[in-house]
Amino acid sequence: MAVNEDYALPCGRDMDTVWDQLDLDADEHARNCAHCRTAREGLLALRSATRELIQEPDPTPPDLVGRIMSAVRAEVRRGQMLDLPSTEPGGVEVSSQAIAVVLRYAADSAGDVRARRVRVHQVGVDDSGAAQVAAELTLAVRLGNTDGAETLARVRELVSAAATARIGIELVSLDLLVEDVYEDGE
Repeated sequence: MAVNEDYALPCGRDMDTVWDQLDLDADEHARNCAHCRTAREGLLALRSATRELIQEPDPTPPDLVGRIMSAVRAEVRRGQMLDLPSTEPGGVEVSSQAIAVVLRYAADSAGDVRARRVRVHQVGVDDSGAAQVAAELTLAVRLGNTDGAETLARVRELVSAAATARIGIELVSLDLLVEDVYEDGE
């Protein structure tokens, strides 16, 4: 195996020769030459470290479960298309699935809760032609949360604000359903 064809040690021997002789007994020059001994020791250490890395199993990423659950929640189908307010001709549409993702993220940012399911459907159209939307969020609350009512009020506030500011829709109804409890670390 060629290590580096252009690199010669100060003694004149090239690194390929040192590499090729790693598994052999060192010749007299290699035993007596400080440059060859240092290069040999370095290459042996490098080969050993490489073997350890190859044999060591990859650790599971700490956020693997969260990433899998995010992918599971983000269903492939787009769902119903809803009209957004627009000053441009032709209009703008967004899928109910995309709206659900934004609302889920807003709910998750409230702290002490995790959004499980988000259902969104159009219930009307406002004067500008934009969709009026009703949403239902199913939540899990952290075990030991003693401020349940305040937490749900915070979820309601964040989700309503996200609907208006981030999407541009009017959220006319928001139902919150607590269906599960989770412990820290789950």
